[in-house]
Amino acid sequence: MGIYLSTPKTEKFSEDGENDRVRYGLSSMQGWRAAMEDAHAAYPDLDESTSFFGVYDGHGGKVVAKFCAKYLHQQVLKHEAYATGDIGASVHRAFFRMDEMMRGQRGWRELAILGDKIDKFTGMIEGLIWSPKGGEGIDQDYDWAIEEGPHSDFSGPTSGSTACVAILRNNQLVVANAGDSRCVISRKGQAYNLSRDHKPDLEAEKERILKAGGFIHAGRVNGSLNLSRAIGDMEFKQNKLLPAEKQTVSANPDINTVELCDDDDFLVLACDGIWDCMSSQMLVDFIHEQLRSSELLHAMQETKLSVICERVLDRCLAPSTATGEGCDNMTMILVQFKKSIKSASPAELQSSHSKSVDTESKPEGGQEKAVAAVGGATKSSI
Repeated sequence: MGIYLSTPKTEKFSEDGENDRVRYGLSSMQGWRAAMEDAHAAYPDLDESTSFFGVYDGHGGKVVAKFCAKYLHQQVLKHEAYATGDIGASVHRAFFRMDEMMRGQRGWRELAILGDKIDKFTGMIEGLIWSPKGGEGIDQDYDWAIEEGPHSDFSGPTSGSTACVAILRNNQLVVANAGDSRCVISRKGQAYNLSRDHKPDLEAEKERILKAGGFIHAGRVNGSLNLSRAIGDMEFKQNKLLPAEKQTVSANPDINTVELCDDDDFLVLACDGIWDCMSSQMLVDFIHEQLRSSELLHAMQETKLSVICERVLDRCLAPSTATGEGCDNMTMILVQFKKSIKSASPAELQSSHSKSVDTESKPEGGQEKAVAAVGGATKSSI
C-alpha cells in the first residue's frame, strides 16, 4: 500500500510545448503518497526530425526514475544504431545501459546527487575527492567515465523504476516499455494499447522468473515486487550465469513500431496511478470530450493540453486512502499529432485492422491484450 499523507499534495508540475509535428502537454502530481517518485522526459526536438517522450514510475525511492529521465534519451541518441535509423535497437540498448551506468563509484555518485540533500552533498564531496581515471578509463562508446572510490564495487540501486517511452520520427512511432506504465494511441476515437503491463503472473514472465531462481507469492516477485520488468532493482539481477534479459527482473523492453496515419488523434503516456483508475478507452473518451469542449468554449484559443492532463489527475485522485486506488503518484503526457501524416491506403487500413489488438481492459487490473511483444520487437499496423 505504501505510506500515505493525512491530506494529498495536489500541487502539479505542468508543461506544454510544440513544434511543426506535435503538440504536447504534461502534468504530474504527488497525491496521497508520502514522496513523489515519478519522473518524466519531454523532448519534442530530440533532433531535427525526432521527438521523445517518456514516463518513469519509481518504486522504493525516486532516484532511478530521475536517473532515467536525465540519461535514457541521451543514450538513445548516442547508440550507433540511432545514426543508421534503427531507433528500436537504439532504445532497446538504452534500457539496459541504464542498469550498467548505475553501477560502481560513478553510478553511486550520480544516484547520490539525484537523491535527497544529504546524499547530494555527500555525492558532490566524493566527486571532488574521487575524480575520473585518465583517458584509458573512459568508455569510448558512451563517454561515461569510470571512477574509482569507496563505492567502486557498488552493484547498483535496490530501488527501481518503470520506463515507458515513445519516439516519433516522420510517420514512424516506436514505443519501448518495461513495467506497468502504459502507452495508448487514439485512432478514430478508439484506444489501442501500444505497450503491455509487465506483471509476474503473465505466463512468459512467470517462466523467466522461475528459471532465474525466483518465485512468485501473492502476485509479487519473491513476494516483494509487483512488476516483472524494471530498470534498477539490482537485487533481482544477481544471477551471474544469466544474461541481463533473463534475470528474475529484467530491464528488457518490449519494442513496438507503428506506422502512423491521418486517423491517429493523439497518444498518451501515463504511469499506473492513472491506469488503476481509468481504462485505456475511458481515458481516450475523456480526452476527446475535453478537446471537443475546448473547441466550443475557446474557438479563438486552444486549451493547453497540460490543462486536460491536470483534469485527468484531479478526476483520478481519491477522496480518501480507504481503497488505495487513486492514491498513487500520477504522471501523464498527452501528445497530439499535427495532421501532416500521410494517410494509409484502404488496403493498409484493412490489413492493419485484421491484425489489430483488443482495445479495452478493466481498470481493476485485468491484463489488456494489446501487443504480442513480450521479450522482443513487434511491428504493428493497428
